[in-house]
Amino acid sequence: MKVIAFARNLQGTGASRRLRIAGQTPGIVYGGTAAPVAITLDHNALYHALKKETFHSSILDLEVDGKVEQVLLRDFQTHAFKQLVLHVDFQRVDAKSKIHVKVPLHFINEETSPAVKLSAGIISHVATDLDITCLPGELPEFIEVDLGELEVGNSVHLSDLKLPAGVTVVIHGGNDNPTIATASIPAGKVEAEGEATASQAAAAPSADKK
Repeated sequence: MKVIAFARNLQGTGASRRLRIAGQTPGIVYGGTAAPVAITLDHNALYHALKKETFHSSILDLEVDGKVEQVLLRDFQTHAFKQLVLHVDFQRVDAKSKIHVKVPLHFINEETSPAVKLSAGIISHVATDLDITCLPGELPEFIEVDLGELEVGNSVHLSDLKLPAGVTVVIHGGNDNPTIATASIPAGKVEAEGEATASQAAAAPSADKK
């Protein structure tokens, strides 16, 4: 994915405010052996790019005044209530150095799983992304979670996922096999079934007396 930007010389609060009024968003590119570079981007193009999942989890080709380098989106700030991107940060990547990034999870075959199709259960997505490390050339846009065999009362864990070659998950909190998704029967349905069973049991003695 390509991003067009321009180097900027004027910095500071006043300069940034004037850029935003002119429809531009200030930003910075840092990392690697080169010095950080202050940049400006077209606000509308950036705003719409930020809505795309791949913009957050892919290597981007950032062109600054005609020079292209590979970067990752590292941070961005938005206005508290306006649809306005205030600032954006990009980090340069080295093809030979591993990167640390969050990658989204894509859940597939949920509707055909035994939990949903046979038991009318619900599947809860406990995690929506994974923190991973890999070389830039091995970075996946997403990681699939296959729910096709999931039954009510069971869960999908990290160990059940098929990770792309070269990808390592960064574990947090000491749990080396965290839960990714769980399947259960909705609480209302369980209560309704319990009430129906109780009613049937209460009616049974009356039927026996007759």
